Amino acid sequence: MLVLPEEHRKLFKEPFGELFPSLEGLLPRIEGKIVYAVGDVVTHNLQARGITPAIAVIDGHTMRNPCDRLPAERGECIRVRNPAGTLTDDLTRALEYSILHTPATIVVDGEEDLAVIPLVLAAPVGSVVLYGQPGRGVVLRTIDTGAKKVARSFLGRFLPGQAPGP
Repeated sequence: MLVLPEEHRKLFKEPFGELFPSLEGLLPRIEGKIVYAVGDVVTHNLQARGITPAIAVIDGHTMRNPCDRLPAERGECIRVRNPAGTLTDDLTRALEYSILHTPATIVVDGEEDLAVIPLVLAAPVGSVVLYGQPGRGVVLRTIDTGAKKVARSFLGRFLPGQAPGP
């Protein structure tokens, strides 16, 4: 398990990609691409527009509250535990497996926010990752070598360890 130290959490408050105020503004940019979604609301909103993400990573919450717009589970459903502020081996393996076995839904017991990092590393160049930026909109990250380099840099901020206590 990797744990994100408290002093590095502020780095993850800024968008890791291009921020759009709403999903509508980015729809033309994802047409014809493999789409991966992290977050219940983003996944639900994509599905409402007839788009099934190749992988959806959800946790049943939005901004730490139960989500009232639960997305439908599509394809194989994989359940993993991932406490807040961590990246578990189970989550990383589920993402790597799901890249090869789409569509898939990864249901996280805990928090899915940081899944963007290993997902960017596992996703093929040319695909896109979408995730919600609370109170600001939707982030679109096109997967290229630059995205993978930044994701590796972010991953380098994590330390091996135990999940933080309650």
